[in-house]
Amino acid sequence: MADVFVSYARSDKARVAPLVAAIEANGWTVWWDPAITPGQEFDRQIAAELKIAAAVLVVWTPNSVESRWVRGEAREGAARGILVPVRFEDADLPIDVRALHTTDFDGWGEDAGSPQAQEVLRALSVMIAGRPVSPPATVIASSATTGSTPGPARVAICVLPFANMSGDPEQEYFSDGITEDVITDLSKVSALAVISRNSAFVYKGRHVDVPRVARELNVSHVLEGSVRKAGGRVRITAQLVDATSNDHVWAERYDRDLSDIFALQDEISQAIVAALKLKLLPGEKIAIERRGTDNVEAYNLYLMAWQHYVAGHRSEEDVKGTEAIIRLCRRATEIDPGYAHAWALLAIGQMILHFVHGRADDDGLAAIDKALVLNPGLAEAHAIKARILSRYGRQDEAASEIDAALRLDPDSFEVNRSAAYWSFRQQRLEDAIRYWEKAMILMEGDAHSPSMLITCYTAIGDLPAARRVAGITLARVERLLEQDHNNWSALTHGASALATLGEVERAKEWMRRALLIQPDRMELRYNFACTLAAQLNETDAAIEMLGPVMAKLSLGFLHHAKVDPDLDPLREHPRFKAMVAAAEARLATSVGLGAT
Repeated sequence: MADVFVSYARSDKARVAPLVAAIEANGWTVWWDPAITPGQEFDRQIAAELKIAAAVLVVWTPNSVESRWVRGEAREGAARGILVPVRFEDADLPIDVRALHTTDFDGWGEDAGSPQAQEVLRALSVMIAGRPVSPPATVIASSATTGSTPGPARVAICVLPFANMSGDPEQEYFSDGITEDVITDLSKVSALAVISRNSAFVYKGRHVDVPRVARELNVSHVLEGSVRKAGGRVRITAQLVDATSNDHVWAERYDRDLSDIFALQDEISQAIVAALKLKLLPGEKIAIERRGTDNVEAYNLYLMAWQHYVAGHRSEEDVKGTEAIIRLCRRATEIDPGYAHAWALLAIGQMILHFVHGRADDDGLAAIDKALVLNPGLAEAHAIKARILSRYGRQDEAASEIDAALRLDPDSFEVNRSAAYWSFRQQRLEDAIRYWEKAMILMEGDAHSPSMLITCYTAIGDLPAARRVAGITLARVERLLEQDHNNWSALTHGASALATLGEVERAKEWMRRALLIQPDRMELRYNFACTLAAQLNETDAAIEMLGPVMAKLSLGFLHHAKVDPDLDPLREHPRFKAMVAAAEARLATSVGLGAT
């Protein structure tokens, strides 16, 4: 547990290091992101360290004021009354912290005895002297966030994936959906710390030893269960285990009509709360009972569509999977026109077909606006709208939607993924890194986020980090290939990872294999060109690979290529310049479609 949490932009590391040294020389401990060790979950540790620090030192520079992460950490520190801001280069401070006294470090000679440094050290001394008692580890393990001030210890629980007992593998979507809904419901209970979906689903399909799971995840209780769905009936069994004693705290079997599924989920969540002797606040009870739809058929269709979307996260490359999402969600919204979540997922499918695959039909904007009218608090809908607006060059509007999404649900995969894309295309790589790191944690089957992190870390020159995420990418890709050895998207991400790890021949073999499967796939050729240029330094081969892509790519895809650091080695090559010029001339007379 560190005394001082230091928030800054990674590009300012050299400037921040002497300030950190001055604090440590005073006998205090400091946490800043170099303290992250290999294998740690990036976002979880940042959130935990921020919550338990006695003081938050924010280093404002022209770089850090552009970082949503730094601004968010500053807001957390200010809300707790422990913010100590300093400023370099007369940085223009965010509006919400301008009222706070900020120490000006312009012209600082890195002298710990200087007036500026002493002012900061005095402020830190006051806050560290008044440090509250540290919260227990169970709070740190939580994926749920509470108020900014550390509170009493909370019970920590992991909800293991409910087993599909239907005898039909195609019903897996339903048992997974029930599990996710129980996790979501319990996360709304302020007295309960709930392990995130990504950590829980690591144990899917495995025989687990409950005490071991509890030790690995640092929880006090584990919920296990099973789902059997047949015809119009559903049977759910659930048991709550005290991980310390391995005793059953509560167990129940429910055998109901499928039409009772919503009431059944409410019963399970409230029974767990009661068994743990926790207090459920009135607002929390209302939040648990709010489902988005009262129609079981619409709910079932949405779960099927969602499973298509999250299964290996391949839908952006899989036209048939995307079309299935659209069909299922359209039917769900026909059954229940007020189902905001279904409208939002419909918008994702339409957006992918329009922008990625160049379809001339709906771009998803109407569907996402419908979702937001129905539920303005739906974070994913704001994130999706930001992606659409960004493709049309409406960046200020897109930025507002990203900010709204992050305020509403900072732990959403879709929100962090959208924020990463937007930051990347604005060439804010530090922000993009943080959002993709978090997205990677939130979706265990996602190989795309760690693959994009390879690009970002390589671009900023952090090769150890690039190799770390390359290892994560490769592990996820290999799991996907076990399920489908012809998964060309997985092969694409895997080739980049192998090249980063120095396995050049294996990377090229995977490229050849993928090209045999999908020789004309634009996204595949583009990604291989990036690998050839950025990881393998094979400029001519990269340009050859790009040729067919540049002849067909959309306007949005061209905008992406112009900011993609993987292609920087090609920028001055005459052939690349000529291809870009030809693409711009072609697109100048047509309506451009962008990539998500």
